[in-house]
Amino acid sequence: MSLPEYEVFAIKYGDRVGTRGAIFVHGDPHEAPLPMDYFVWVIRNADRTVVLDIGFSESEGKRRKRNCLRCPAESLKLVGADPNEVEHVIISHMHYDHVGNMEKFPKATFHIQDEEMGFVTGRAMTHPPLRHSFVLSEVVNMVSALYGDRVVFHDGDEEVFPGISVHHMPGHTRGLQSVRVHTKRGWVVLASDAAHYYESITDGTPFMTHENLFLMLESFRKLRKLASDDQHIVPGHDPLVMQRYPAPSPELESIVIRLDVAPSQ
Repeated sequence: MSLPEYEVFAIKYGDRVGTRGAIFVHGDPHEAPLPMDYFVWVIRNADRTVVLDIGFSESEGKRRKRNCLRCPAESLKLVGADPNEVEHVIISHMHYDHVGNMEKFPKATFHIQDEEMGFVTGRAMTHPPLRHSFVLSEVVNMVSALYGDRVVFHDGDEEVFPGISVHHMPGHTRGLQSVRVHTKRGWVVLASDAAHYYESITDGTPFMTHENLFLMLESFRKLRKLASDDQHIVPGHDPLVMQRYPAPSPELESIVIRLDVAPSQ
């Protein structure tokens, strides 16, 4: 029996400009500017819609001086997905910019790695540098969802649905997971923060925020093994993603792109 194919969309909801020296380990000593985009992803076919990550809340974005261009949850409607009706949300990891709008998904079951829940509720959070990118209220929201029977745990690499699987990619956080999706152009790997930028994939450039640098570098290698080639890997924050993939319609240019079609470069 053949695997189902899915359409995949990336929706840009925010951005900021940092510097290479602050974003990458051993970054540019001249502090060259480096923009960063923030995305949520929609995976769908006639049978189901799955959302990967749900962005930062407006208040948390302002607190961290990130530009919030549109509500991540409401932006799903641009591709015909209603957050009030979404039944499955995969959380790549628990950083503020990936899990900040749980209350806007009242019917959703949230998929998360065992390791990530243990990470954000365990001894690691006694260290301020490790908990800097997490928000207590969002961790509490996930625990509340757990007690409400709305959390599915994954232990490593597992199939979520036919044609959709999660893959444990530790390093940036202990329980980060990427998503592999079967599309008409083959297997597309949505890296999320397993690789923030294309150069992490191609050059092994490590991101500054990490729990384990060695495991981050190993996860770069794992991403490349999951995909047939580098053009099938989509990094989590690189503005080049918006340049390489087409919008589904002219009015969504620079807002939404299709990832189930081949990139232009």
